[in-house]
Amino acid sequence: MTQTAVSVGPARRAGRTAGDRRRSGPGGWMVLPALLFFVVFAIVPLIVALSLSFTQWDAISDPVWVGFANWTSVLADPVTINALVLTLKVIAISWIVQTPISLLLGTWTAGRQRSRAVLGAIFFLPLILSSAAVAIAFKAILDPNFGLSASLGIPFLKQDWLGNQQLILYVVIFIIAWQFVPFHTLLYQGGVRQIPASLYEAAEIDGAGRVKQFFNITLPQLRYTIVTSSTLMIVGSLTYFDVIFVLTGGVPSSGIRILPILMYVTGFSASQFGQASVMAMILVIIGLAIALLLTKLSGFTRMTSQQEGL
Repeated sequence: MTQTAVSVGPARRAGRTAGDRRRSGPGGWMVLPALLFFVVFAIVPLIVALSLSFTQWDAISDPVWVGFANWTSVLADPVTINALVLTLKVIAISWIVQTPISLLLGTWTAGRQRSRAVLGAIFFLPLILSSAAVAIAFKAILDPNFGLSASLGIPFLKQDWLGNQQLILYVVIFIIAWQFVPFHTLLYQGGVRQIPASLYEAAEIDGAGRVKQFFNITLPQLRYTIVTSSTLMIVGSLTYFDVIFVLTGGVPSSGIRILPILMYVTGFSASQFGQASVMAMILVIIGLAIALLLTKLSGFTRMTSQQEGL
């Protein structure tokens, strides 16, 4: 009987292995369209931009190879350094503003009450609007002569929000947060609803209140959701363009000329596509570095199920 069990066991394992191969075979082919799409629209343009960064090109004549001359001039330009500092500032302030608001709203809307569901649907309305439409609406609202200040008669609102070099950066961050907080709220809402209810029930038995439950259960369980939201938020901060371009009428001032805006001005206004490609590569490097750093520090690569052991 022992010999039979030993002989049958490997055969069953072999059968399961062959079956697994047959089941996983078609699944591997199904990812090819997505992989092809990613290569054509992500990898190829990235390689082209990297190649153009070593050339002098005005989009009319043929590109001329200049080596690292573009990199040297761009990295030594004070305008680029200022744009890079503004970009990092936008990333930091956007994260500081959007993360707490999104986290609290996501936790609150995760409740099963009907009133929360209705308010949650209202909160998500800005997410379905285009960035250009949002920028046009806020440009009219913030107009010092005909906007909200004229309607309400509040002196504080009657100032040049978009023309003041000290205010425009924070105005843009507020508008972007108004539009994209609902998206991150949705992420946190889904994350909270995945937390096992047994954890909260055990905490209530131990006498833990809502605040203690939030800091000792909700936040730790949302660790990977926070990493995902933060990564998307940071990468999105590196690509802000349409809102700023519409708000400033295509002539962004130095107070809001972040690196994506400077890249557009350098490429399409000054016809220096080689230097613009350098700025594009700098944005890619910053985005990848921050995303990898978040993944490394958070232990995202060792992610386990929230319900493991339950």
